[in-house]
Amino acid sequence: MSSVPLADGPDFSVATVRCEEHRPGWSPPEPAGRHQVVLVRSGRFRLRSKGRDALADPTAGYLQVPGDVASFAHPAGGDVCTAVTLSPALWRSVVADDGRQASASVFLDGRLQLAHRRLLRAAPDVAFGMAEELVALLDGLLRPPARHARARAVADEAREALLTDHSEAGGLIPLARLLGVSPSHLSRVFQRETGTSLTRYRNRIRVTRALDRIEQGAGHLAEIAADLGFADQAHLCRAVRAELGHTPSEVRHLLDPQPAGEPT
Repeated sequence: MSSVPLADGPDFSVATVRCEEHRPGWSPPEPAGRHQVVLVRSGRFRLRSKGRDALADPTAGYLQVPGDVASFAHPAGGDVCTAVTLSPALWRSVVADDGRQASASVFLDGRLQLAHRRLLRAAPDVAFGMAEELVALLDGLLRPPARHARARAVADEAREALLTDHSEAGGLIPLARLLGVSPSHLSRVFQRETGTSLTRYRNRIRVTRALDRIEQGAGHLAEIAADLGFADQAHLCRAVRAELGHTPSEVRHLLDPQPAGEPT
C-alpha cells in the first residue's frame, strides 16, 4: 500500500492511496486514528466494521472516526482511493454541528462522482477552490445509517453482481434468483439502502465507465457507447446528461487541465 499526498492544510488533507495486493482473506483489525472519508477511484474491496460487512467501489465509500476498528479484504485485486482527512473542528462543522448523522457507508451518484474528480483537479488552490469542492462533496455524501444488516448485504451483493457483469445480472428477475430473494424484495431493498433503483444504478455504472474513458481522452463517443452497451451515441449522451447534469462534451471541458488560478 502506498500513499501520495495531494493537499495538506490545517483543516483537511487529501491523499491518493493505492493498494496493489490481492488478498481474499480479512486483514487484522486496523484502528482508525483520524476523521476520514475514503472514496474509491478504481477497483473495489470489502470492509468489516462494527459487525457489518460492506462493499467499497466507485459508487460507495466509507467514513471512519477515531476509535473505529475495521478489517479489509481485497478479493478483486488492487484499488485506488482518495483519502480525505478532516480536522475534528471541520468534522463537527459538517456533521455533528448540523444535527445530521453520518453512516459508515456513503453512496455517490453521478454528480457526486464528478464532484470527487473535480476535488482532485482543484488541488493547486487548497484554501478556496479545493475547500469549496470538498464542502460541497461532503454535504452530498451524508446519508442516514443503514437500517438492517441483511438488507444492506443483499444490496451489496446486487451491486457486486452488476459491477462484475455477472451472467445473471442482465435483468431484475435473474439477479433476484441469483441472490435467493424475490424480485420485489430486491427492488424494494435496493432502493431503500442505496437511494436509487436497480435500473438507475446499472446506468450509473455505465456512466462511470464512460466518465473514465472521457477523462482518459477517448475521442469517439460512438465507440464508447458501443463498448459500454448503450443503444447508440445519443443514448450515451442522454444517460450522461441525466446522471451528471452535463453532456459528454461539457464533462470533457470540466475535466480538462487548466492553468492555476483560472476558474473551473
